[in-house]
Amino acid sequence: MSTENRNPTPDAAEKGAFFPSPYSLSQYTSDETNFDGLAIETGEYSGSGRVLVIATEERYMLMQNDTMFSTGNHPVETLLPLHHVIGAGFKVTIATRTGAPAKFEWWAFPREDYAVNATWEELREQFRSPASLADVVAGQLGPGSDYLGVFIPGGHGAMLKLNDSPEVASVIDWAQENDKLVITLCHGPAALLASSSSDGASPFTGYRVCAFPDSLDQGANVDIGYLPGQMPWALGEALTKAGLELANDDMTGATARDRNLLSGDSPLAANDLGKMAARALIEQATNEDTSDA
Repeated sequence: MSTENRNPTPDAAEKGAFFPSPYSLSQYTSDETNFDGLAIETGEYSGSGRVLVIATEERYMLMQNDTMFSTGNHPVETLLPLHHVIGAGFKVTIATRTGAPAKFEWWAFPREDYAVNATWEELREQFRSPASLADVVAGQLGPGSDYLGVFIPGGHGAMLKLNDSPEVASVIDWAQENDKLVITLCHGPAALLASSSSDGASPFTGYRVCAFPDSLDQGANVDIGYLPGQMPWALGEALTKAGLELANDDMTGATARDRNLLSGDSPLAANDLGKMAARALIEQATNEDTSDA
């Protein structure tokens, strides 16, 4: 493969910004996912339970060499887990920090994949006109909330402002205090860093989490032109510093569940994480119905 094919592709919309190189896309993307059927039969759940989806509205990551990576939410990591969640009968609310449209890494969209395309068509308008996270925090997380959990998709864009957002912190703290599910994968665990107690300790201290490995972001992803330079900070290093235990050190499609935290390492984990999430939501809904009886 020629050196040119490993060069990041310029993003004409922003000076000094780049998409991944053609070679890296040939290694990391596909027209189809590994979707192999729903984990839960359609219609098994018919209650009012919802999942709050925190999507990124940020597009550009400023790298250490002053280039910018054109990023957003990864479509497979966002839409494939949601296909399982919606297929099981749960409703979703899409929110961004300010209510601005969610951004996607469209160069990773699997054009021939039924599950991803179907879910995009169902949620397209919500992603384009999402709720404001501040409004959700203010009006939808009180006693009797229909939310059973929160889902933070992957994509490098999740590392932009979600990690220090007061609104994200409020949602994560609410989930922990009320024993709700927190579902995330790849770079999405950056949002877990928003939440901490008054002494600075993370409520996830001691939890095992899967995340995209720093070794790839700092090595191969730069070498093959997926990233145009070194990232401003390292996700795994930050999670470890916050007291979490990394459950993976490579990218294999690994998933993990530690108490109410469900996670996966990459797009390869999106299908299994979606199945795990759907089953966990059924369990969560059943437990909440029992406690309310």
